[in-house]
Amino acid sequence: MSQATEAPGTGGDPAQPGLKRVMGRKLLLLFIVGDILGTGVYALTGQVAGEVGGAAWAPFLIAFVVATITAFSYLELVTKYPQAAGAALYTHKAFGIHLVTFIIAFMVMSSGITSASTASNAFAGFLNDGFGLGMEDGSTPLLLIALGFMTLVALVNFRGVGESVKANVVLTLVELSGLLLVIFVGLWGMTQGRADFSRVVVFESADDKSVFLAVTAATTLAFFAMVGFEDSVNMAEECKDPVKDFPRVMLTGLSITGLIYVLVAITAVALVPVGDLTDPSKASALTQVVAAGAPNLPFDVIFPFIGMFAVANSALINMLMASRLLYGLANQGVLPRAFGKVHRTRQTPWVSIIVTTLISYGLITYVVLQSGTEGGADSVALLGGTTSLLLLIVFAVVNVALLVLRRQPVEHQHFRTWTPLALLGAVTCAFLAGPWARSEEQQEQYLIAGGLIAVGLVLSFITWLYRRTAKHEKLGFEHPEELDADKPQAGYPKRR
Repeated sequence: MSQATEAPGTGGDPAQPGLKRVMGRKLLLLFIVGDILGTGVYALTGQVAGEVGGAAWAPFLIAFVVATITAFSYLELVTKYPQAAGAALYTHKAFGIHLVTFIIAFMVMSSGITSASTASNAFAGFLNDGFGLGMEDGSTPLLLIALGFMTLVALVNFRGVGESVKANVVLTLVELSGLLLVIFVGLWGMTQGRADFSRVVVFESADDKSVFLAVTAATTLAFFAMVGFEDSVNMAEECKDPVKDFPRVMLTGLSITGLIYVLVAITAVALVPVGDLTDPSKASALTQVVAAGAPNLPFDVIFPFIGMFAVANSALINMLMASRLLYGLANQGVLPRAFGKVHRTRQTPWVSIIVTTLISYGLITYVVLQSGTEGGADSVALLGGTTSLLLLIVFAVVNVALLVLRRQPVEHQHFRTWTPLALLGAVTCAFLAGPWARSEEQQEQYLIAGGLIAVGLVLSFITWLYRRTAKHEKLGFEHPEELDADKPQAGYPKRR
């Protein structure tokens, strides 16, 4: 394979422009914080409390520790191979098994698009509540709003990563202010004697579950709120200096969000009885917390608008990740090169943006229509749980890939994690992905995950069949040792 004319970001075409490097440390930090916060804490606090009672802070803390351990592995890999494609690239370089690479890539991409699609449905719901439009769940108007919102996200994504990151800054600050408002109001309520701290250390398991099962089931829920840091590695080619910036920024972002989650959980159970937090007939958990801490503050009116900003941020960041993942895979030869085309003016991966947006349209239609059925809420919850399950499997594989890639040194300096941490990360993520870490109601996640993987396998077979019969060529995967990261003309780290 000739290496004389290719460079990272070209997708094999010497005339193809690369991605634009615009993200410094501050923008990267806001990207990570905004992605982790997302919609998780707004929706999961009550559910986690329902699993373990007043000790709702414990699952968030455990999830933070597990996520941070895996983050160390991501830091070594992204500074060693600072390219888009993330987990799929690391898996391909470590094992060189094309089918495994495709499945991991499909898992990561599915998790991002599914999360963004669910966020679009939530955006339509918040818009409906905030303006009092009175549209019914599952109705056509709500579907059109959700699809229109995703189209707007695609346009911002296409406009450029600079514009996308600036939008992320605004959205992150708004959603962060909402959570800080909950914390400060909670602290104010505590000073007024409205808090009962004895509830914070009370463990109450639903359906007489054992402590082990209840805590692990709650941790898998809380873990969904901690994911997001892994999306940032797919933006490596748009960071100004990924090797120096990622270690400090990613760990800072995880620490900030972990602290916010624990404080929100403690505030919630101290001010509001667990039974009320989990009561579907009452207002959302965070609205109840503010109402208990500051009864005269009309948070129930403000909350839908803060929620709109939060879910908009989740959708934007996840679609940024998904499109860059497709771009990175095409750039490395793991997917057809057409997915790696970059717009000459905007310097964004326009083909990947279109493909991921079209997939999201189908998922949005499913989620919105399901929300109008009797079991719609359960279907949406299972979809979120499946996202967490898929990412736990991916994280376990990434930790193992790190250990394998230790045998393949590179010339430049990079972050290096402690080997026992990678081993611990693989074990803990694999443990949380197992059926013993889920309640009976959560077992259906495996059926959904299996269905998604089956779709990936079918697509892989169709691609292989088309290339073999119509094009009379192999699938086109590059061998791991021939990936662009190892090419001397890559100019590492390349600045534009």
